[in-house]
Amino acid sequence: MEGSIAISTLLGCSPQQRPLGPRDGATCDRDCRAVLGGGLAERSRSPERSVCLRSHVRGRCEGVAVNELRPVRRPVAIDLFAGAGGLSLGFESAGFDVLSAVEYDPVHAATHLFNFPRADVVCADIASLRGEDLIRSARKGWSAHYPEKDWDGVVDAVIGGPSCQGFSAMGRQDASDERNRFILEFVRLVAEVRPRAFCMENVPGLLDARFDEIRSRALRALSAAGYEFVGHEDVLHAEDFGVPQRRRRVMILGVLRGEGSPQPPKPTGARVFTVADALEGLPELKRRAPVTTTDSLRLSTRALRNYLDARGDFIEFADVKGRAIDGLGHPRDFQPQKLHGYRSTLHSASSVARFRATAQGAKEPISRAYRLAWDQPALTLRAGTGRERGSFSAARPLHPVEPRVVTAREAARLHSFPDWFRFHTTNWHAHRQIGNSVPPLLARAAAIALLAALESHPQASALGRACDSDERLLSFSPTEAARFFEVAEDQVPKRRRTAMAPLQGSAA
Repeated sequence: MEGSIAISTLLGCSPQQRPLGPRDGATCDRDCRAVLGGGLAERSRSPERSVCLRSHVRGRCEGVAVNELRPVRRPVAIDLFAGAGGLSLGFESAGFDVLSAVEYDPVHAATHLFNFPRADVVCADIASLRGEDLIRSARKGWSAHYPEKDWDGVVDAVIGGPSCQGFSAMGRQDASDERNRFILEFVRLVAEVRPRAFCMENVPGLLDARFDEIRSRALRALSAAGYEFVGHEDVLHAEDFGVPQRRRRVMILGVLRGEGSPQPPKPTGARVFTVADALEGLPELKRRAPVTTTDSLRLSTRALRNYLDARGDFIEFADVKGRAIDGLGHPRDFQPQKLHGYRSTLHSASSVARFRATAQGAKEPISRAYRLAWDQPALTLRAGTGRERGSFSAARPLHPVEPRVVTAREAARLHSFPDWFRFHTTNWHAHRQIGNSVPPLLARAAAIALLAALESHPQASALGRACDSDERLLSFSPTEAARFFEVAEDQVPKRRRTAMAPLQGSAA
């Protein structure tokens, strides 16, 4: 197929190795039933505006009109480079069902599985997978979501944030970094799966001139695969979308030609949320004994009352208490009297003294830890470096008034995660998972933009609460996580050194 050769050439791989999916150039099947709003739709009674949404790329159509089609299922997505699940959560909260998630690091994959127990989680190198593997995984995920229903096999969105260390200013922007190839692997899988739309997130460094070649190859391949896209020249600011953090990101949104016209995510138009907005209702720790054997904190009666009474704008907008106000997200079991993400980081007396002397908005000179300011958004939360750059942990910001670094739960709030969302029980893995993730509110804005382009109006979740996930998933050692997913242990980054020597005795 000519389309297959063009895309394979652009991506630097042979069509035999990277075949396009069966939907490329195929005539419309299933009695020319069309897809709209994320689901199979019945024949319209008004055939005068006929177009087939399964075969429009080749212009073949058997007379189904799109103006009166009735959606019968929620849109579905596959998440590549899924991490702990920030992008998955944002898309789910907008009305998508994330059927499949691919994550190379088994510790992160286990965390994703805990938070999305109905998704099929594939722990593998993205380069080893083909489109048919993703469809097979998505079918498993569909069966877990809707065991009594058949799936039509149509993927509405492929989403993902390919590894960005090679493009990141924090990662020294290395054009030769072999991880840059993940951009092309993402594009390859989009071309093979042929979703109705895609979302690719990355750092602003992707737009740097030194990455023109790889960026151009990716965009040409997406165009050859039949996609129109936006966002490839723009930088979004997370604080414009309700995230209480200054974080700049590129968000490329694409839609198959004929499906709709993609538009960039729309900012909320509301005021910028601050650290004070984000941390409202969370308990103070200065009079509490350190939490070192678990990451959970049981609230006193007074602390629980303060937590439940917190109803600020951010608390409601981000739905941090998991009430699923609009009904689009799937229900989760959350018991607020016991909060997670509170394993203590133990500091030396000299560190505590230095932290106490550091003003809000300033950097502590020795640890280089930035002290959060109550009346400002947080600065960008970082994940640290991978093992190929020494496995440094990033400097965690200091709490605005307490002489300590923030907890994982506080960092999660600053990233717009709800309080029911869980991370690994160790500090190093938890903060890596948060810093590497797409803020859910930013992801939700991208999902809403794609739904608008596809003219899709998702139904509210009809699922009951998922069965309890296995708590052991959140405390796996690298060896245990690798064994659970039956992969090699060397897929897990090992922590060798720490960038913050003054933070001694960390219970990580």
